[in-house]
Amino acid sequence: MFSPRKLAVALPGLCRWHRCHVRHLRPVSKLSVREALASAETPSEEIRVQGWVRSVRSQKEVLFLHVSDGSSLEGLQIVAEPHLKNSALSFGSSVEVTGSLVRSLHKKQSVELKASDVKVIGRCDSHEFPFKLKERHPPEYVRQFPHLRCRTKTFSSLLRVRGAATSAVHDFFQTNGFLHIHTPVITSNDCEGAGELFKVEATHWDRGSGDDAGFFDVPAFLTVSGQLHLEVMSGGFSRVFTFGPTFRAENSQSRRHLAEFYMVEAEISFTESLEDIMQVMENLFKSTTSALLSQCPEEIEFFSKYVSPGQTDRLDKLVTSDFVTMTYTEAVEVLKRSQKLFRYKPEWGCDLQTEHEKFLVNHCGDVPVFVIDYPYDLKPFYARDNEDGPQRTAAAVDLLVPGVGELFGGSLREERMDRLQSRLETLGLRDTYQWYLDIRKFGSVPHGGFGMGFERYLQCVLGVENIKDVIPFPRFPHSCLL
Repeated sequence: MFSPRKLAVALPGLCRWHRCHVRHLRPVSKLSVREALASAETPSEEIRVQGWVRSVRSQKEVLFLHVSDGSSLEGLQIVAEPHLKNSALSFGSSVEVTGSLVRSLHKKQSVELKASDVKVIGRCDSHEFPFKLKERHPPEYVRQFPHLRCRTKTFSSLLRVRGAATSAVHDFFQTNGFLHIHTPVITSNDCEGAGELFKVEATHWDRGSGDDAGFFDVPAFLTVSGQLHLEVMSGGFSRVFTFGPTFRAENSQSRRHLAEFYMVEAEISFTESLEDIMQVMENLFKSTTSALLSQCPEEIEFFSKYVSPGQTDRLDKLVTSDFVTMTYTEAVEVLKRSQKLFRYKPEWGCDLQTEHEKFLVNHCGDVPVFVIDYPYDLKPFYARDNEDGPQRTAAAVDLLVPGVGELFGGSLREERMDRLQSRLETLGLRDTYQWYLDIRKFGSVPHGGFGMGFERYLQCVLGVENIKDVIPFPRFPHSCLL
């Protein structure tokens, strides 16, 4: 038998035929809708696009479809011969379209796909489908269908922004020398001390020892924060961060709370300055928001037009303005001097409520506001004592932003062994946090850090009122769909 090389020498004509035949059978290029819309030059060869039908318009001489695959805000217009339409082709059905890109006369896009074949992959009964063509459904309605709401234009836009914001957060930290740490979801620590924890228990598990100490032999919970684990890591790395799910068993149906949410947290070693922490907070906010304005302009403009009018201009202001700083004491005085009737009367020593936070932001010109030096007794055991007289305060900070209120919370950590030990003894936590005292013994340094609620950040950036509408699968009291 001839080898391929000898066959090529013996039968050059056959090889030429073979090469031509291979070119003829070359697979059709598959493009995303975003790639197709971005095509500067329309290729002559056929391409293939897969997605879901957003609209169907059949005329006597032509069939128009709009197809989306989630890669962009706008769908791709498909122009086809009427005979390509069949009964299965409807709003919501999934399709595969083959054809050639041609220049479009439509002013909103430069190209459209002239179809040679339209194949229905998955049927959709448009009468039973909960979302209707050309109808803008309220978020409360859409929220009832977590298994389908990614098919709506608003929520798919939100998810693209969320994905871009996730990348931008990681880019910021990595660019600035922070090491990413995977902190545990299951923990024996109550970081905040509020007691609003989900307890972890094993089911259908038998140790065979006759006791009921549980799977871990100690009480275990879903984490409310990765901060304490980051503090451990800050004993060996000068800058660390984590970005993951956290959980709080707070019985609240408010527009600002979830039972499961994502936190961005960072810890910085070798700092005795609250201003250092605040500068990283401000830079993170501005860097991430600038990235979204650059990478997701269509989505931001969509939300500015249909969800929160004027949002794009507000974001431009947030990334170009200097953030305001005031002490907690000054903030309380501003609230007391105002003529506004608050539901919760502002008093020194009381926590600031959402209504207070939003008022302070408005009072300062609708730019983010750092409130520093909170009453010592309001903050957790790890916040550093300012030792500043009768009105004892802690070196703690919250960043308040328009539309949301508190977005960031942070503090310097108490690194002085005697003060930390005294605080833990007063709170009855000495035995529980002996390990925390131990890390102060072995090469400890002054340090501090912060946390940012990722869903609240998305609310701020997109102008979304309810936090349940910025996370794919919201968890809150009496609701755990899917």
